[in-house]
Parts: sequence; C-alpha cells; structure tokens
Amino acid sequence: MTTTIVAIFGIVYLGMILGGLPFLQLDRTGVALLGAIALISVDATGLEEAAQAVHLPSLVLLFSFMVLSAQMRLGGFYDWVTRRLAALALSPAQLLGALVFCVGALSAVFSNDIVCLAMAPLLIEVCAGRRLDPVPYLLALACAANIGSAATLIGNPQNMLIGQTLHLSFGGYAAQAIVPVVLGLLSTWSLIAWQMRGRWAATMPADDDSGLRRGNDSEIPLDRWQTGKGLAIAATLLLAFLFTDWPREHMALTAAGVLLMSRKLHSTKMLGLVDWELLILFIGLFVVNHALQNTGLIARAVNEAAASGWDLRRPGSLFAATLLLSNVVSNLPAVMLLLPLATHSIAGPVLALASTLAGNLLIVGSIANIIVVDAATRRGVTIDWRRHARVGIPVTLASLAICAVSLWLSLR
Repeated sequence: MTTTIVAIFGIVYLGMILGGLPFLQLDRTGVALLGAIALISVDATGLEEAAQAVHLPSLVLLFSFMVLSAQMRLGGFYDWVTRRLAALALSPAQLLGALVFCVGALSAVFSNDIVCLAMAPLLIEVCAGRRLDPVPYLLALACAANIGSAATLIGNPQNMLIGQTLHLSFGGYAAQAIVPVVLGLLSTWSLIAWQMRGRWAATMPADDDSGLRRGNDSEIPLDRWQTGKGLAIAATLLLAFLFTDWPREHMALTAAGVLLMSRKLHSTKMLGLVDWELLILFIGLFVVNHALQNTGLIARAVNEAAASGWDLRRPGSLFAATLLLSNVVSNLPAVMLLLPLATHSIAGPVLALASTLAGNLLIVGSIANIIVVDAATRRGVTIDWRRHARVGIPVTLASLAICAVSLWLSLR
C-alpha cells in the first residue's frame, strides 16, 4: 500500500508542477481532487480519516474572507480605489509608488488574488487614458499584491493555513512581518522605476489603444453603503484578531453570515465570487499529504537529512526548502508539505514570508501573477515569462534578502 500512496502522491505533485496532467483536461484542482479520490478508492485512507485530515478552521477562515472580498468587489470598492489613484496629480513614477503601497495595504487584509482580479482590467484602461505603458504597472500590481499579502495571517491562503495550524499570534506575526514587507514594497517600487528610467509612455500610436480600452463592462460603480459595511466588518475583525483570543475562524464565519444577510446583494452573486476551486484544492491536498505522512517516509527522510547535516527543522534550511519548493510546485502545496516540519519558534514566519515572497519569481509562482497576465492578454497587452522575469527575479531576490536579514536579526 505504501508504494501505491507514494505513486499517487508523485502523480499529484507532478500535476502541481505542470499545472495539470498530460492528455487529461485537469488543472491543479482537478489533479488534487482526483488524487484524494484515488486514495479513498484503493482504501489507502478511509472516508472518515480523509475528513479528519482536512483542517476545517483554515477552510472556514479562507471561505469567510472570500465572502468579505466579494462584498468589497460588488460594492465597487476596488474600482473606486483604482479610479482615485488614476486621478491623482502624480508623475508616472509617483503613480507607480502609490499603486504599490495601496495594493500592498489592500492585500494584507483582503485576498491578494481578488485585488488583482478586480484592479487589473481597470488599471489597463487607466494607463491607456494617461498614455502610459501598462506593463510596469501590471507587474507592480502582481508583485505588490504578493508582498503585501505576507504582512498578515489573512493576506493569502497559505498564511491562513500556517496561522491556524500553528496557532500563531495575529499581532505577533504582523509585528515580525511588517518591516520586511514594507521594505519589500519599497524595493519593488525602486526596481521597477529604475528599470523604466523615463520610458513610461505607451509605445502604440495614439489612435491604436482599442485593445487597452476594450471591454470594461465589468466596472462597478461605488455603492457607499455596501462598501462601508464591508470596511466596517473588516476593521472589526482586525481589531478582534489583534486584541482578543477568540477563535478567528468563528469570528470570520459570523462576519460572512452578516454580509450574506443583505437586502441588495443577492447571495448568488456573493457566493459566485467565492473561489470554490481553491477550497477543493485545499481539501484534496490535505488528504494526499496526510496519506503520505502516515507512511512514515517523510519523517524518515527528514531524519536522514538531519543526520547528513541538513536539518529541515532549522530556520535556514526551512527557508531554503520553502523557496525551492514554492517555485517547483507553487507556494500553497509547498507549505502544506513542509508544515509538519515547522517546529522552531520562528518556523511559522519563515514559512509564511518565504513562500509568499517566492511567488514573485516566475509567472507560475502565484495565482496573482497568472490573474494579471491573463487580464492583460485579454486586453491586447502581452506579458511573457521573459518580461515578467525581468521584474520578478530582482524583486524576489531583494525581498527575500530583506526577509532573511530580518528573520536572522529576530533570532539574534
């Protein structure tokens, strides 16, 4: 049975690397789900055991903040923020800086993927209106969303999982993460502005921006009541997370229930913006990783590595392994695989920061990158892997170096 479990695990993580499986119409979610089904079908794990393997508090927290992000999106908040940024009397470089820090702040509270999904199309139109090349601003959007989401334990799915599983202090983690995140955002702004060096103007003729302006049918006008309600609940949750020890998943789920009780926003629209595929990906990977853990192979491999001088439980080794795996199988599967090794006092911040910041290296490193690139492609703006790498690689190296120094100083 061990051989079967290892084979299924290998196929699932091959799917994580490739984004699917050859000859089958499966994405990462489909591969993870199929792997869990296969383990149950061959009786490698029972239904009850599979259900117990799923960390429900993490799923509840993730779902609840998806509902909160849906509220903000349907209330027109993200569109309003993008328009307000565009209306500021700023130079192109200053506009880039305002965008980076605004997106970073939003992503620390709301889902970084939702922020990118909502802001990317409108940002392209804004750049067209100001005759600016949209590519540096789109790349800044993706990088800032990833970096900013590392600031809190609710900024992205892997941080939610780490915080819930390891029972990390919300305020304690934020205090440890804020400096590397702010410096990472500053380095992102500096690097992109330096690369552009005055070449901000769009290269297309003035009468040929139809591709950039195309299809902004999804623009949502600001609903002050719905936006205010969402912001009030988000602020209440943050204060509760910071100053109480009540279960975060309970408070977040209650908040989601309050938001769903709306006289104007239909629950179908709210729940339609929930990323159900990501929730299913979570469930599938929980089951697959649990089955492999039960074989004892992971513990044996870790002990052998420690005996040879590379102990993955040490912060430095865990940091390196997180960086490597996050760019091989993506950051969420990497965190789920490495989480059982998080036994050191700063292992939680190491996993959260390294996995999130590593997502900027390549387009496939995070969902936020893919969302931005896809939005650009649909509107006639090309961002290939080379163009992304010109920004993503230096931004990742700079932010990870800052993070490593910050974590080292915290140990000292």
